[in-house]
Amino acid sequence: MSENVELVRSIYADWERGDWSSAGWADPDIEYVMVDEPGSTTHRGTASMARAWGAFLSAWVDYRLEPEEFLTLDDGRVLVFVKAYGRGKTSGVELSESTRGRGGANLFQIHDGKVVRLDAYFDRDRALADLGLER
Repeated sequence: MSENVELVRSIYADWERGDWSSAGWADPDIEYVMVDEPGSTTHRGTASMARAWGAFLSAWVDYRLEPEEFLTLDDGRVLVFVKAYGRGKTSGVELSESTRGRGGANLFQIHDGKVVRLDAYFDRDRALADLGLER
């Protein structure tokens, strides 16, 4: 297994438990992109990423991500298919029920052992289309 995949797996070890407290894996100037979330946004730096992710998490109870598959795209990129779990604070809807089996994807770009860019997709098909990949 590549060092990059090992790094990404270690990140998900926390995220699967709903632990979002660590950003030691991120380059200080990371570019974080919420690609297809309503109001798609790009953030630069760990502080900006933390604020954006904190705002997103504030709408959920027990939000966590479970990786389903890790794909090495090239020397610096790892694509992960994920399933999200959590309950909307306002709606009470369970996320896993509302997505009807669809999942999302996260694309990690890694350089010198740090994530320099993270693209978060809530729609796996959109990630595949953006990357020119087929399933």
